[in-house]
Amino acid sequence: MEEFRRAAYESADWIADYLTNTRDYPVVAQIKPGELVDRLPKSGPERGESFEAILRDFREQVIPAVTHWNHPGFMAFFATTGSTPAILGDMLTAALNTVGLHWKTSPALAELEQVSLGWLRDWMGLPRDWFGMIHDTASSGSMHALVAAREYVAPEARENGTPPGLVMYTSEQSHSSIEKGAIAIGIGQKNVRKVASDAEFRMKADALAEMVKRDVAAGLRPFCVVATVGTTSTTSIDPVPAIADIAEHHGMWLHVDCAYAGSAAIVPECQWILEGAWRADSLVVNPHKWLMVPTDLSVLYTKRPDILRRALSLTPDYLKTQEDPRAVNLMDYAVPLGRRFRALKLWFVLRYFGRERLAEILRTHIQWAEDLAALIEQDSRFEISAPHPFSTVCFRLKGSDAENLAILERVNASGKFYISQTKLLGKTVLRVAIGNLGTTWDDVRACWEMIRETK
Repeated sequence: MEEFRRAAYESADWIADYLTNTRDYPVVAQIKPGELVDRLPKSGPERGESFEAILRDFREQVIPAVTHWNHPGFMAFFATTGSTPAILGDMLTAALNTVGLHWKTSPALAELEQVSLGWLRDWMGLPRDWFGMIHDTASSGSMHALVAAREYVAPEARENGTPPGLVMYTSEQSHSSIEKGAIAIGIGQKNVRKVASDAEFRMKADALAEMVKRDVAAGLRPFCVVATVGTTSTTSIDPVPAIADIAEHHGMWLHVDCAYAGSAAIVPECQWILEGAWRADSLVVNPHKWLMVPTDLSVLYTKRPDILRRALSLTPDYLKTQEDPRAVNLMDYAVPLGRRFRALKLWFVLRYFGRERLAEILRTHIQWAEDLAALIEQDSRFEISAPHPFSTVCFRLKGSDAENLAILERVNASGKFYISQTKLLGKTVLRVAIGNLGTTWDDVRACWEMIRETK
């Protein structure tokens, strides 16, 4: 145990130094594919090694192969933060090593999850009677929402499998996890309708209504529609109230994917983004994207937990416990039986920062995105490619795709910044996503200056 104590102190010191000096590292790993594999032994050690040797190889071999998502210059995809309170929570989770099968196996896990998700639900302005549970990613959470949607419309699916004729709808701008979820639960890609988007990359409600009308006339069974608040490419917001009208008219389950943008609803003046979301049957949000929680922690909320439980509850004799109305057995609402104590790191974050400070951080990121867009608009060589209601700005050089990709490659090769790209209206577009706790306005401005200079 003394060896562990020394190694733990050394690791804590390294973590503190790392978080203080992350800028000293190149944000994108400077190695070639297979390089780390070649550097490490081909087989594991026959005899155990010391913490000293393992930590040395971590620093000298593993770290050079890391792309640093905790780097202030990381502005690709959706930036994240592994904050200090969450790191402490994760360390304690590993030490406890509790496995949440049902309430009895870890009352703290089951109940702290409900408490912390209740706080977050209230901060976001969601209905207080919604049930929440933690998943690893929004991909898993949304897949479970689709399972519930199928149970809601076709309860025979639990016993007989997915019946033919079920169709679902989502925007052409939605995340690929929605389509993957449909594949995973047996809906099939051909039964996923991609609804056209408007000039601001929002789902067209009239196009959705027409698609549903045609499918019903053809004898098919519309069972689910997925709206997005904060699409992956552009962070656009689908017209949830209009979509909810269509879903209710046809008896479809409405799922709202606000994995990235939902966190912004804790900012009081931003709660408009979830207009109509209270009419949804389920909603997913990722604290590991913009709420200072390290991956992985995604939350699925639903106003119909009974449907989710009906679809997935299965209790063999070896898992049966004494019934108690206050004991929540999370295994009844998801495919995984065991689950980590993920709520602990979220609880640490919510308590350490509090709503006011978290809201101020997000408010600042949103303002910086506005300021960045203003700088881009001042340079006649560039153009804004999409609305930017949150902390992500999509823009491009008024040139070829090749020229824009060249800018991307040069910026990312610098080691100072990491940005990403997408395709909009057939053209390559650059994306700068602000979201790391350590990022400053000086970082954002320096990134923009590098983009301008690499032309």
